[in-house]
Amino acid sequence: MRPTRLDDARIKDARRRIDPVFLDTPLYRCEPLDQLGCTVSIKLETANPVRSFKGRGTELVTSLLAESGARAAVCASAGNLGQGLAWSGRRRGLDITVVASSSVTPAKLDRIRALGATLELVDGDHEAARERAAALSRREGIRLVEDSLDIETCEGAATIGLELADAAPSADVVLVALGGGALATGVGHVIRSRMPGTEMICVQPAGAPAMTRSWHARRVVTTDSATTIADGVAGRFPIPAVLEDLLLVADDAVLVQEESIVAAMRLLLEHAGLVVEPSAALGIAAVLEDPARFAGRDVVTIVCGSNVDPDAYRRWTARS
Repeated sequence: MRPTRLDDARIKDARRRIDPVFLDTPLYRCEPLDQLGCTVSIKLETANPVRSFKGRGTELVTSLLAESGARAAVCASAGNLGQGLAWSGRRRGLDITVVASSSVTPAKLDRIRALGATLELVDGDHEAARERAAALSRREGIRLVEDSLDIETCEGAATIGLELADAAPSADVVLVALGGGALATGVGHVIRSRMPGTEMICVQPAGAPAMTRSWHARRVVTTDSATTIADGVAGRFPIPAVLEDLLLVADDAVLVQEESIVAAMRLLLEHAGLVVEPSAALGIAAVLEDPARFAGRDVVTIVCGSNVDPDAYRRWTARS
């Protein structure tokens, strides 16, 4: 089997470069979720300055940029990468520009501005933002940070896998939200090498299925639209190199319905006391949709972000 693009030595070095505030996040069994028919443990990636796992990758990429003498960078973001890059870039004196769709959650956009980044909004979806960020990179001669394609974003996320391997080496299943693939390929790389008995399942919304369809087809499959409340994983054009890595490390990729995502958000609020964004509830949604698959098993789900619009969250979690 060919290796992934990730490197074990670089992943270990990443822990030295990443601010400790993002590392060694809680992993705990959530006993009230035993009602789902399995043992559920939560790996909580929201108790940090950017409230998502993305800070691990942006810490790594900005550390290397600053070390090389770079002074600026640009990215396209659905919100969380932009916050992470803004926070990490400010810490290292880098000028950061974030391009985002005007439909991105306002709370995420406000936080990007508050962190000192230049924010440019575009009409259209995340793919339009990616095109604009690439154009700015070419025009200004600055680094374009591309989530999932840039190996630093994957190897930063892979440090989560190192922590899982130390704390939960005998877990039966790890459930990982799937969007562009940085989280899944990073964590999956470590699981394959250090937790060979653990099944890694990627979870994506049925309304944004491009990467999951690509995984099953073993080739890039694009979609004309991505319609889901889980905006953090709503891509339409999988990156070939990332798909190749995902094919090596994932045991399965499944799709879940919007109503299951909402139900999972409610469960995490009511039984774990966690306010999470839709992307972070995908693992629990997968258990809700296929309880027989997980019955009696030791399941770990990575709660990967909590940046959510308060009004939308109240609508989603309100019970009629």
